[in-house]
Amino acid sequence: MKILVLNCGSSSIKYQLLNMPEATELANGIVEKIGLSGSFLKTKDKNGNKVILEGDIMDHTAGIEYVLGVLKSERFGVVSSLEEIQAVGHRVVHGGETFKDSAIVTPEVLKEIEKCIDLAPLHNPPNLLGIKSMMDILPGVPQVAVFDTAFHQSMPAHSYMYAIPYELYKKYGIRRYGFHGTSHKYVSRRACEILGLDYNKAKIISCHLGGGASIAAIDGGRSVDTSMGLTPVEGMIMGTRAGDLDLGVLTFIMKKEDISVNTANTLINKRSGVLGITGISSDMRDIELEAFEKGNDRAQLALDMYDYRIKKYIGGYAVAMGGVDAIIFTGGVGENGDVTRAGVCRGLEFMGVDFDHEVNKSFRAEERIITKPDSKVKVMVVPTNEELVIAEDSYRLTVVEAVEA
Repeated sequence: MKILVLNCGSSSIKYQLLNMPEATELANGIVEKIGLSGSFLKTKDKNGNKVILEGDIMDHTAGIEYVLGVLKSERFGVVSSLEEIQAVGHRVVHGGETFKDSAIVTPEVLKEIEKCIDLAPLHNPPNLLGIKSMMDILPGVPQVAVFDTAFHQSMPAHSYMYAIPYELYKKYGIRRYGFHGTSHKYVSRRACEILGLDYNKAKIISCHLGGGASIAAIDGGRSVDTSMGLTPVEGMIMGTRAGDLDLGVLTFIMKKEDISVNTANTLINKRSGVLGITGISSDMRDIELEAFEKGNDRAQLALDMYDYRIKKYIGGYAVAMGGVDAIIFTGGVGENGDVTRAGVCRGLEFMGVDFDHEVNKSFRAEERIITKPDSKVKVMVVPTNEELVIAEDSYRLTVVEAVEA
């Protein structure tokens, strides 16, 4: 069964075509600069060479039509007809409290996703555009919504509630939701497969570190806490996001600088994080270069703060779960940043982490155990595969559960 996975951003569409249940990748690529000048589609030819196809792509419908055209083209095609695509899985960032699992898209599901726009105003609208476009282009083909937030709906109330007037929670749904759920789900499950652990009994701390970053405490296959909150700005120091911040700091800045709510939102989302600390870049590779080769004190400070914040969450989650069997690094920084991994794990010996510095430096973006064989707590790198999770859920809902019903 061929399943197309779509991840629609405000001006981009990531896609992947997989054959399920074998999980064989048939094609992947990305459309960028939708609605802007210089829009293009990036993919690979049949020999695996990278190819960029330029063209005017004015909206998401045109972008998806472009993707489908490439998938069945003579030069790049992997299907002879669009009828071979039997389901489409969509990444949807926010499902609120309504969705504790992925869902086949119906008119009622669409309405519920639309209700969550206030909770994810930058993400849910393009996600919806992708769903509606595919419903028009491939009518009758099942569309499946897979929510970033669903995996974290297993959190207990004492983890997800904020200490604000309870009426505000009831009125607006203000609580911790968490994100990167499909990533945390995949890498925690995959780590247990590699280590031979029972996923339903293991205690895992998953660190998804990229431009956006979050940590999840996963106890017995269920998320019991996570660092991101109502929005993706809470928790870790990120590329441009402030992460955890005294609320009084924000109101103080707003008063002193005489700035609006919108400007303050831009400040904590796009001008803070490692970019704000260093004034150089949001890319950890640039920060490491400045710190180690040029001796930039602010770059070193940013690295120290970044590692320290992660370390605090790991310690806190280990206590919350009453122990930890494995710590996982994933995401662009987690998979490639050996310096970050070493910095985070330095000092965790008391927890039973016997870190292997030589192994840690010897690879990039591969599945590896980076602790010594006798380490009580295993530390691993597991490259994430959110598209596979979306395809698996799409297959489960459209085939497996449909047959069982």
